Amino acid sequence: MNAHASRVGLLVDDDALYLRTLQRSLARHGVETVVASDPASALSVARQSRPDFALIDLKLGHDSGLALIQPLRAIRADMRILLVTGYASIATAVEAIKLGADDYLPKPANIPTILRALGEDDEELPEAEGEEDTTPEMMTPLSRLQWEHIQQALHETGGNISAAARLLGMHRRSLQRKLTKRPSPGR
Repeated sequence: MNAHASRVGLLVDDDALYLRTLQRSLARHGVETVVASDPASALSVARQSRPDFALIDLKLGHDSGLALIQPLRAIRADMRILLVTGYASIATAVEAIKLGADDYLPKPANIPTILRALGEDDEELPEAEGEEDTTPEMMTPLSRLQWEHIQQALHETGGNISAAARLLGMHRRSLQRKLTKRPSPGR
């Protein structure tokens, strides 16, 4: 039995394939997890299993993973809470930390990065038998950061494109063109 076997984590993501892949990868490293795909089921599962940590996606359909931070902290004050997102931005990172998240990771976060964020030392990280994780650390692409910055401006202006353009210091038509070019989570 390794150092992770007694830990139970909650994985919350609306992407079923990503959720299953992450759960299997963590299991290969001896980390037991329970899963949920929306905020209501996440809270229900957390009340039942009282996990040691939660890995929460920022975007859960039309909901925000940010809304789960405080209710999960109320269920278990010492729960380690990690927010992961393909829409990383300074604004959402600051908001997540203010709400009580312990860490904020851009997708795709590899298993060693996740385990380090959970407080594991590199020497303690077991390799799954016959497998070596060679996934490089990925920085969030500039197009994704720009998109998230635009979304933050739109949020702050109540969706008013003209006001958001003024806030961003750009012409309204330029902003409208950028809005038609939404980057994929991987770009």
